[in-house]
Parts: sequence; structure tokens; C-alpha cells
Amino acid sequence: MSPAKPSLLEAIEISKSYGAQLALDNVSLAVRPGEIAALLGPNGAGKTTTLSILATLLKPDNGHVLINGKPRNSDPTGLGRMLGLVPQSLALYPTLSAAQNVWHFARMLGVARRDAKKYCRRALEEVGLADRASDPMHALSGGMKRLLNLACGIVHRPSVLLLDEPTVGVDVQSRESLLARIRHYADAGAGVIYSTHYMEEAERICDRVLLIDRGKLIAEGDLEKVISLGGSRPRIELTYRGQLPDGRFGSLAGVREIGTTLSEGKAILEMNSFAQVAEVLHGLRTLDLNVVDFNLRSPNLSDAFIALTGRALRDQIL
Repeated sequence: MSPAKPSLLEAIEISKSYGAQLALDNVSLAVRPGEIAALLGPNGAGKTTTLSILATLLKPDNGHVLINGKPRNSDPTGLGRMLGLVPQSLALYPTLSAAQNVWHFARMLGVARRDAKKYCRRALEEVGLADRASDPMHALSGGMKRLLNLACGIVHRPSVLLLDEPTVGVDVQSRESLLARIRHYADAGAGVIYSTHYMEEAERICDRVLLIDRGKLIAEGDLEKVISLGGSRPRIELTYRGQLPDGRFGSLAGVREIGTTLSEGKAILEMNSFAQVAEVLHGLRTLDLNVVDFNLRSPNLSDAFIALTGRALRDQIL
């Protein structure tokens, strides 16, 4: 096994309060080259505060952030240029063209004037907007604006990319394009921290999951590990005809009933493993039930999230 790559960006025991409200409580995390780490949490869990601190836009009350193993104040300009932030709100100028927007960010982020045009062209090519370079930002579709937002965040070739809900409000085609380009950027060697509400996006493109709730990092690891922490097991979701003995599936060995609607003939059964499927289906036949439809479902990130936090990702904290 090859040794782990050193972290490009690391937060060590960071905490942050706003008045009496504790937003982050002793959070430590890291991202390595070529890796996309999903930052997941309900609204108000501390994700935006975490990203702001990682981007060095906000100072933690305690703890510190290392960029390439060094505190930013050891080389504020050089280390700061290693970071790229793509905020949820579009950071674009509506009266400027796509190319002018990217050029503005290139210069602001330290790209020399003589190199800015080349950097802008490459960034627009990478997000698929090279043929729209002259179009004013306000004339672009919602999905294209998101792609332009990404171009502005990567124009200076950062080693670490911080993404805050980059696909919110975009159409399916634009989302697919964004996800592919983010994955490509990581595969080229960048580290990416990806904050999102969309579990399926995290499952598709992320290598690790950082699950934050009420300001604490409550789970961390690869997708398989975090899903296993939720304690969920494979499920059969079935529709049947017939009468259940005692109205329950308790006679089936190794099966836990987690949802049954007797009036509609529907049930959700949890098994220890997929190896039990044939045994469970045979057991259903012994109950004289006519199974008219069933789906096998593996536990997923959404199941783990609900199990670990007690609420769905989109739930608000009141």
C-alpha cells in the first residue's frame, strides 16, 4: 500500500462562535491531492462557517488552518493563491462578458497581466464556455453562469478548490457538466472540498465524506465506511397480496420489519446481507403471500445521514 499523500489543506481543532451561538466545535479535517471530500450537513450545521475559515476569509476562535503544511501568515500571498473558492452566490459582474469576468478574477487572484489572457482562455475551455467568451454574463443561462462561476474560481490554477453548493438551481445537463469538470479537476491533482445538499452527487464523485452536525464533525471516511456507521442493512421493499399471519413478518429469520402498511399491502424488510434474499423470498411464499413487486436496495448515504443525525439533510434547524 502506498503511503498517504500529505494534506494540501488541513483544519486542526477549529472552533467558532457568533455571540453565544457555537457554530463550530473543535473540528479537524483535511483534503489531499486528487481527492474530493464531500462536506455534508443540515442547514445551519456549520458548513459555510467551515468553508469560510478554510478559505481564510474568517478567523477561527481556536485552532488553525494549514495550507500545504504551513500557516497562511508564513506566506500570505503565495499560500493564499493555492486556494480557490466558488461560492453558492454567483460572484459575477452582469455587465461584463464571460471572458472579462474571468480576466478580472485572474488579475485579482494574482495572475500576471501578461499571462491573464492565456489563463482565462484555459479556464473557459475547461468549463466548456470557450465559444461563449464574448457573451455578456447576463445573457447566459443559469447553468452557464454556474460554469462561469467555476471558471472564475479555477482561473489561477489553485491546488485546493472549495465549492459551496455549486450545482444549486441548475438543470440536469448543466449539473452533469459541472460534476464531470470538478471530477476532472481533482483527477489532475487538486484537492476539492465539496459542500452540497445533494446526496447523489456526493455518492457519485466524492472520495471521502465529512459529515457535520450542530458544529461537530460526527463522521468521516470513505463512502462505504460512513454508510456502515449508520448501521443500515440491505432492504427489500415489496408489494404483496394476501393476509399476513398476525399481521407481521416476524417469523422470517434474520429479517427486521421497519415499515409495513397493511391496508396497501406494502412492507420494507431489512436483512443482514444480500445473501439472504433467496431465503427471504422463499419464506414469503410459505406465508401464502403473492409478491407482486419488490425492490432490493443497498443502504446509502441518505440512510446513514438520517441515522447519525436524526434528520434529513434538507431539514432546517429551528
